[in-house]
Amino acid sequence: GELEEEIYMDQPEGFVVPGKEDLVCKLKRSLYGLKQSPRQWYKRFDSFMLAHGFMRSQYDSCVYMKFVNGSPIYLLLYVDDMLIAAKSMKEITTLKAQLSSEFEMKDLGAAKKILGMEIKRDRKSSLLFLSQEKYIEKVLHRFNMHDAKFVSTPIASHFKLSALQCRTSDDDIEYMSRVPYSSAVGSLMYAMVCSRPDLSYAMSLVSRYMANPGKEHWKAVQWIFRYLRGTSKACLKFGRIGEGLVGYVDSDYAADLDKRRSLTGYVFTVGGCAVSWKASLQDVPAQSTTEAEYMAINEACKEAVWLKGLFAEICGDDSCIKLFCDSQSAIYLTKDQMFHERTKHIDIKYHYVRDVVARGKLQVCKISTHDNPADMMTKH
Repeated sequence: GELEEEIYMDQPEGFVVPGKEDLVCKLKRSLYGLKQSPRQWYKRFDSFMLAHGFMRSQYDSCVYMKFVNGSPIYLLLYVDDMLIAAKSMKEITTLKAQLSSEFEMKDLGAAKKILGMEIKRDRKSSLLFLSQEKYIEKVLHRFNMHDAKFVSTPIASHFKLSALQCRTSDDDIEYMSRVPYSSAVGSLMYAMVCSRPDLSYAMSLVSRYMANPGKEHWKAVQWIFRYLRGTSKACLKFGRIGEGLVGYVDSDYAADLDKRRSLTGYVFTVGGCAVSWKASLQDVPAQSTTEAEYMAINEACKEAVWLKGLFAEICGDDSCIKLFCDSQSAIYLTKDQMFHERTKHIDIKYHYVRDVVARGKLQVCKISTHDNPADMMTKH
């Protein structure tokens, strides 16, 4: 990136010029470690892409699009890693040449791996698989769980985690000081965020006690490792888009044993494959199951509006999104503008979903609990 101000630095260790030890270096480019480096790099890259006719997405500023003779070409940027997708190989080659003329870069060919995620293709069946098998195996070896006996569920029902199980005695404090709890949860969290929505509920559970974990919390983390030991090959499967963007939402009333807050879980799919998911505690305690479901719908609604915009930019499909929920009373609340005794206490910010439904951008529909994939985000 180009610097917009004068910045000086001490001469690096090992590169001090003899006789000029008291002098400093004036930077010509932004270096790693400077606070403005990421911003300056992005500004340089962004100006380059816009100068070559690309449009920046309004919903994700690291997604660029360009239409050449009606055919799209997409570029996705993550810091200094890029993915390019287009129907025409000629357009991809042209873009690579333009990028190479401006930046020092490596062309790794067809995408096989990015950010710890492995990309595999079955071109005959028009399928693409996204997995983190090697990353998971590396994590299992790092925490010495590669030979552990595997289990069939992400978390077992006998784990009733609470703050009461946090370390208090001297023995517990000494034991947990040798346990890499935060590092383990962080490593598992990356797998969950990238390609493993089945870990959402379990990770929501164990990540609540990062500040002061106890032995029982660590046992729960080890259980997750054992689950990954037997499911390291699990992956996301993408095919040709059949149905468009569809959402599923669920909640678990008063799931938190400490503050009695409810849990929100949602998953959005494109062509039947998960593209966005979340499981997290709600900000405030709900006073009924209906309120908990309604608050969960509101959270999913905000994600739906963002995904709808991004999906419309990429695919040109601006149709109404269907969001499936298993609570009929919460669905009625999204449509009914009238207040009554049981719901008038609900904060006004949660009624945002009503405006979105009224404008026809979102349709909240009923689904059986047994058919709701978001149910796994909120239950053992």
